[in-house]
Amino acid sequence: MKMRELRAVPCERVVAEAHSWIGTPYRHQASAKGAGVDCLGLVRGLWRALCGPEPELPPAYSEDWAEAAHEERLWAAALRHLLPVAEPGAGDVLLFRMRAGSVAKHLGISAAGRAGPTFIHAYSGHGGAAAGSAIGGSVLGLSAAVVGRAAGAVVGRAIDARLLGQGSGAVQGPRVERFRLTGASEGAAVPVVWGRMRVAGQVIWASRFQEHVRSSGGSGKGTPKAPKTREFFYTVSLAVALSEGAIARVGRIWADGVEIAAEDLNLRVYPGDEDQLPDPKIAAVEGAGNAPAFRGVAYVVIEDLDLTPFGTRVPQFSFEVIRPARGAGLEPSAAERVRAVALIPGSGEYALATTPVHFRMGPGLNRLANVNTVGPRADIEEALDQLAGEVPNCRSVALVVSWFGDDLRAGACRVLPKVEQREADGRPMRWRVSGVDRDAAEAVSRMEGRPAFGGTPADASVLEAIAAVKERGMGVVCYPFLMMDIPAGNGLPDPWTEAEDQPAYPWRGRITTELAPGREGSPDGTAAAVAEVAAFFGQAGPGDFSLDGDGVRYTGPEEFSYRRMVLHQAHLAAAAGVEAFIIGSELRSLTQVRGPGKSFPAVVQLRALAADCRAILGPNVKIGYAADWSEYFGYQPQDGSGDVFFHLDPLWADAAVDFVGIDNYMPLADWRDREGHADAAWGSVHDLGYLRSNIEGGEGFDWFYDSEEARTAQRRRPVEDGAYGEPWVFRFKDIRAWWANAHYDRVGGVRAAEPTAWVPQSKPVWFTELGCPAVDKGANQPNVFVDPKSAESALPRFSDGRRDDLMQLQYLRALLGYWEDPENNPVSEVYGGPMIDMGRAHVWAWDARPWPAFPNAREIWADGANHARGHWLTGRLTVQTLDAVIADVCARSGVAECDVAGLHGIVRGYAAAEVASGRALLQPLLLAHAVDASEREGRIRFRARGDAGPEAVLEDGRFAVDGEADGLEAVREAAAELSGRVRVGFTEAEADFEARVAEAVLPDEETVGVAQSDLPLALTPGEGRAVAERFLAEARVARDRARFALPPSTLGLGAGDLVAHRAGGVETLYRIDRVEEAGMRRIEAVRVE
Repeated sequence: MKMRELRAVPCERVVAEAHSWIGTPYRHQASAKGAGVDCLGLVRGLWRALCGPEPELPPAYSEDWAEAAHEERLWAAALRHLLPVAEPGAGDVLLFRMRAGSVAKHLGISAAGRAGPTFIHAYSGHGGAAAGSAIGGSVLGLSAAVVGRAAGAVVGRAIDARLLGQGSGAVQGPRVERFRLTGASEGAAVPVVWGRMRVAGQVIWASRFQEHVRSSGGSGKGTPKAPKTREFFYTVSLAVALSEGAIARVGRIWADGVEIAAEDLNLRVYPGDEDQLPDPKIAAVEGAGNAPAFRGVAYVVIEDLDLTPFGTRVPQFSFEVIRPARGAGLEPSAAERVRAVALIPGSGEYALATTPVHFRMGPGLNRLANVNTVGPRADIEEALDQLAGEVPNCRSVALVVSWFGDDLRAGACRVLPKVEQREADGRPMRWRVSGVDRDAAEAVSRMEGRPAFGGTPADASVLEAIAAVKERGMGVVCYPFLMMDIPAGNGLPDPWTEAEDQPAYPWRGRITTELAPGREGSPDGTAAAVAEVAAFFGQAGPGDFSLDGDGVRYTGPEEFSYRRMVLHQAHLAAAAGVEAFIIGSELRSLTQVRGPGKSFPAVVQLRALAADCRAILGPNVKIGYAADWSEYFGYQPQDGSGDVFFHLDPLWADAAVDFVGIDNYMPLADWRDREGHADAAWGSVHDLGYLRSNIEGGEGFDWFYDSEEARTAQRRRPVEDGAYGEPWVFRFKDIRAWWANAHYDRVGGVRAAEPTAWVPQSKPVWFTELGCPAVDKGANQPNVFVDPKSAESALPRFSDGRRDDLMQLQYLRALLGYWEDPENNPVSEVYGGPMIDMGRAHVWAWDARPWPAFPNAREIWADGANHARGHWLTGRLTVQTLDAVIADVCARSGVAECDVAGLHGIVRGYAAAEVASGRALLQPLLLAHAVDASEREGRIRFRARGDAGPEAVLEDGRFAVDGEADGLEAVREAAAELSGRVRVGFTEAEADFEARVAEAVLPDEETVGVAQSDLPLALTPGEGRAVAERFLAEARVARDRARFALPPSTLGLGAGDLVAHRAGGVETLYRIDRVEEAGMRRIEAVRVE
């Protein structure tokens, strides 16, 4: 049974508290740690320590109370305050009867051991609180009974067998690790991990305990003599094996169920590669040449662990381990492909500070601003360590630093730094940006009583962040970023519509003139448009800034302008030393504003700004502009004029600009859920071949939609240029042709005689941003995002809104892998480098707030809810693809030939703590992901159920059963053999890896029968529920089985294939589970849906 108030307390804490009572002498009716305790007193003591005051005090009782009264008093009290559980877990309360028919009179706390379950209890025969022996027959002569065990017709491996099919019976595989007790058994198995999991590991070496003495007190001059005391304490060094095979990193650490800071331990991590050397501490103790290197095993060494905080004993350690799958012959993972990231949030006054900062909220009351983990380090330090460990090839970081615009009308828009609040300043780092102190700064708008954004990062924090990135061997691209702080109900006229308010928190790409081009009365094409653009950029110059301690001071015109933001950050970048600088991004509508004579005044301003940045940064820093993917290639106003302008070419060709920046969110899919849609032949939106076919193909290359109606109906029109035979001019995806050819404007549709300033192949392309949201069909429209506060919030076209981490991973694998291939990325004849510099393909985004503090701490960060379906990489690049994990398991088992090409799924984490066969290791994966495995032509083929239609249609009367009669023999198992309730045990991902159970129940069932299956996988709660619901549905359908025979001519059909049986106009789908070749092919099959 489980204490009601302990449902939110980690089981390890319950066990650890119980362990602390061991050694307390037995005293009838007592409940005082160290003084005396009986069995009930132990549970009472745990309640007080972990839950608070006892809910009721027990009456006085004699030692033979049960025999005298023969009443179930203990049982009744348990039912008042405890919850029955189906399976005993660590920290649960166990009740015992001394013999059959007697009342329950003894209780203890369930624990665990390597040899099996154990429990902690107090009993007079032992003399006090002690750890009991294994449960599973008797414990100290007491027969064990688990309260609340559910009885069901289908339990454990029975449901596994039903779901796996009859071709192969279920086997005992890895289980959910509920106890996580560090073992030290000779010859015990070393765990093996895929993805991200929490493991206890095995102690593989330990030193002797060392005794130390601390002395205090004694004589004092001029003061009374203090008593002299001597305190003894003990230390030990130990090595703990975490996983077989090389790991990426060790993340969080727990001791006795409580997360601790790695900085509190003298810890060394050995990743398990074949080159690691022996640990120096082990070598010093064991002697030179006697210390093993444990190659091929990832382990940690904890040196001189002080045992005082843990009650002079070695605590139960557990570790978050991250290990990538290494399936033979598979393409690199997304984590291996990523070589550059954009670091956000870009807002947050101290989000970029490596100095821990706090606010003094009152006498004795401080609030930490940028430390949100158990350790003492600032958030960004933790986040950058995660980046270095989980994205091993990352060498460039685009550091996003945001100021705020307050109007979509360029002439009225101020660009200024803002704070979250003005009441308290940070200590020891004051907030100061561009000479503006907190008292003088404006605050960001508020929503529901909290800031809508974090404030602009303090100047000092930006300098610290640049240094921190460089310390980890990565280059820095400084990225000034404009966010629009325009709340709902703002009263500002919308330049795009007749609305009285501008949309809430819009995209900066919508900044335009007083009235947008195309609207009646718009200044587009006039001197007034030039003036509005000039007002937006402002008059600040390079000489208006100077370094001032840990920031930059401004002494120029009294304005908050775009130039002030960019030039200010250029001075910060120059002071800190960066590799590249971006002068702006995605000012799409602004760069398309025209002045007199078909001029583009914003482009003129950007060129001047680039020249000024060059003067500040010097010749060695790369400078560029990050154009939107719909902006970089030109401007083709849809006004019937036929105009085609390569309007950014003067900027791209400018001597101060080193690269063509593209924020690449181009669609790589046009997927629909309906059958028979235009791309259905590819089978899945996750197919790498499909996604790659749309990089230099598909929408924006081969064809386009001329209306939303055409998009819905998938009526595609080819991209053509009937006038001049240059279709690439209209292809936003044709980066190669755009880069390699001269450009000619077309005014009124007439091609100019002379090309623009762009010189073919003259400068490399950088993907200053790229990415895809982790949402269903994200590749259909990668540029959209979900953020309820913003008017821009949207799901990708035809998305059902489900979270889909695999979509993001496959998008990145496809896009990055395609452009890394030299066949697709030609070398320039001008500068001798590739067309696209993939070392500067910055994937959006890594977060400066460490995972999983972000996104879980939503009381601190309001945008945490957006993470699940957003573009964030944080916490997701450790997710492994299902095909890679299955291929890795097969390779470990000596199976080189396996076909995993049709598998599309993810494995967040999978841990096998015991030695198991390859089949046992595969079984949880096949069950969780509805995958069938079959041997075909000497290879093991893995196929996901439901990904393909029937291989054949069998007409009733045209095949035989046992070669004797035409037809199909169908068998339906009795309903009594089924359960209407299914429970699936799993480990909860993205938190502290607690054991969880998801349950699915048929709404029309009234049954106590429960089928339970454990999956040693890390799942989100939603994924756990989905698995349970599918298990229940599939088990019901799988009641129907069939036997039939087919002629030898059907050799193409085999195990795992689907066939449809048609009789009386009704078609039933079956999956072949077993084929026996004996003349006629004897088939056993199970019904599927």
